[in-house]
Amino acid sequence: MRMPRRGLVIQARTRWLLVGLALLFSLVLLMYLLECAPQTDSNGSLPGVVGESMGKEYYQALLQEQEEHYQNRATSLKRQIAQLKQELQEMSDKLKSLQEKKSPKVSGMSYQGTKEQTSNDLLEFLHSQIDKAEVSVGAKLPSEYGVIPFESFTSMKVFQLEMGLTRHPEEKPVRKDKRDELVEVIEAGLEVINNPDEEDGQDEDDGVGDRQLYSENDFIEGYYRTERDKGTQYELFYKKMDGMEYRHVTLFRPFGPLMKVKSETVDISRSIINIIVPLAGRTEAFAQFMQNFRDVCIHQDKRVHLTVVYFGQDGLSEVKSILESVARETDFHNYTLVSLNEEFNRGRGLDMGARAWEKGEVLMFFCDVDVYFTAEFLNSCRLNAEPGKKVFYPVVFSLYNPAIVYANQDIPPPVEQQLVHKKDSGFWRDFGFGMTCQYRTDFLTVGGFDLEVKGWGGEDVHLYRKYLHGDLMVIRTPVPGLFHLWHEKHCADELTPEQYRMCIQSKAMNEASHSHLGMLVFRDEIEAHLRKQAYRTNSEAVG
Repeated sequence: MRMPRRGLVIQARTRWLLVGLALLFSLVLLMYLLECAPQTDSNGSLPGVVGESMGKEYYQALLQEQEEHYQNRATSLKRQIAQLKQELQEMSDKLKSLQEKKSPKVSGMSYQGTKEQTSNDLLEFLHSQIDKAEVSVGAKLPSEYGVIPFESFTSMKVFQLEMGLTRHPEEKPVRKDKRDELVEVIEAGLEVINNPDEEDGQDEDDGVGDRQLYSENDFIEGYYRTERDKGTQYELFYKKMDGMEYRHVTLFRPFGPLMKVKSETVDISRSIINIIVPLAGRTEAFAQFMQNFRDVCIHQDKRVHLTVVYFGQDGLSEVKSILESVARETDFHNYTLVSLNEEFNRGRGLDMGARAWEKGEVLMFFCDVDVYFTAEFLNSCRLNAEPGKKVFYPVVFSLYNPAIVYANQDIPPPVEQQLVHKKDSGFWRDFGFGMTCQYRTDFLTVGGFDLEVKGWGGEDVHLYRKYLHGDLMVIRTPVPGLFHLWHEKHCADELTPEQYRMCIQSKAMNEASHSHLGMLVFRDEIEAHLRKQAYRTNSEAVG
């Protein structure tokens, strides 16, 4: 009698499974139809449409963007339906496998219990992928080559290290799957913020009317990276235009549907950044740096302290004069000048600047005099460094020699007009680790810089490796608001062979793009060709 009963149980379970599948597909189809239905609310805002004139072109652009929005949403829904189908099939196969392995004593288990167990197994597996990935805590790595850097994006552009065939450091997503992915992620982050659950720390009594709802226009920036054996991590930041609070959402796609890791509010309104600049000579570059500092830090951000560590006596009076002049003209007095009468050592200077701060914990930005940054970068610095948890190592966009880049112009344009992300204007300095945002306690806990390193280069890599060998998470990503301005580089004979090699490599990569360097190498050949062409043209004209 056992065999017939077992057959009846399997048939009953199969019927219930089919009924469940039918109901689920009906619900998904209904959601799809509702989502794709045209909206009649003429006041709805669309991402990317900002203050255009009320003309025929405006309405055509509005209709086109609305159509693209619906197409993207429909594509996202279709992809989610396909994922659900695949998961249901996997769950069905797993259920059959479990039924085949059950003993006669367990064969009487209810279908509901088996279904719940299967669902729990699936969730357990997906969460195990998050636990194995470097999402909530850092992973100890053997060297800088083990780091998986993030790539950053806004609603319009992606800033990428792996440039591929296009060789563009900044571009609009060309591949449709990449566009759809980023649209889906931004919308998923909005869903988490606008419909919080108990884990997000918001009271259930708060009605929708009491909450501030976010839209696509409130998305500021995001970062993503993929661990090939685990999944893709997304760090998303949203902010209202008139507020200082950021909403930070972390999502993780464990090679399946997106899963929320956390959702939190990040208040950076009181976060002071101590910008530390080591310097020796180069007073003209310092004057240019202070002009950028005045525009960004004093007039816009207003939450910074400047620490200048100066080596030697030559030029010290000029640096003092520049700082005092800025203080008089802007009423800015949040700066410290540390004077060291010794040979320049970048690691020593930054270490002294960090220890000169006597007001407890502070976020530090290790900077150089040739670096140009924006107010948006300072906020990225605040958002991606957290004491005891993570340090921020942004990838700088390094500008080429303007005399080569703008050789067809009489004089290079002003610096502000050179700040563009193009393959012939600069490159992502992914081998440089000197610009970093980290908290003072973390810096002191890992032991700071290796002060035995003399002269140029090497000290930043040593510090970077210390963090990689520890438990803190290292956020490594290109950022659009951080530029390294070109300057003449001299490699001294006193450098060690390793330092000299690094200096020459940096000098070569800083000069010009591959194509521009090629034009310089083959300049004589090109000029000879042009002379032959001109002679041939003149001969034909005379003949």
